Amino acid sequence: MDEIMEMQQEFDSVQYIVIRYGEEVFGIDIKYVDNIVRMQRITRVPNVSAHIKGVLNLRGEVIPVISLRIKMGLPEDEITKKTRIIIIKLESGDCIGVLVDEVLEVITLDSGQIEKVAYNSKDSVASFLFGVGKDEERDRLISLLDIGATFGDKEVAGA
Repeated sequence: MDEIMEMQQEFDSVQYIVIRYGEEVFGIDIKYVDNIVRMQRITRVPNVSAHIKGVLNLRGEVIPVISLRIKMGLPEDEITKKTRIIIIKLESGDCIGVLVDEVLEVITLDSGQIEKVAYNSKDSVASFLFGVGKDEERDRLISLLDIGATFGDKEVAGA
């Protein structure tokens, strides 16, 4: 019986890329992560929302780059040596680049370590989350991003 429970828990576990914005840590489901690249030249695009930083050419593919900080109402991005662009592959098959302060690690969380988040629509950061992961090993909470809610299809079309 314990063996069956252990196998079930294995299927319920998900790997997350842990990223940092200032002092806050967030997790992105690894199934959406196509690539992680160092900061590179981003070409500005006129007449787009402030959180769309522009586009980059990655191996011949033009990819819109988003500042999740600005989209969530956080202070402007500060580009450092640790800044990365995470290439997210959306359900639609489109790709979008997301600026992050730093990529920290990959962790595995099982369903028992994730608490669903009930949010107030006025709290802009919470509206991008589907839950909070409990990383007991490092005694911290990780805000888990809801990729579908954060980057809809019109986000890609708008860039």
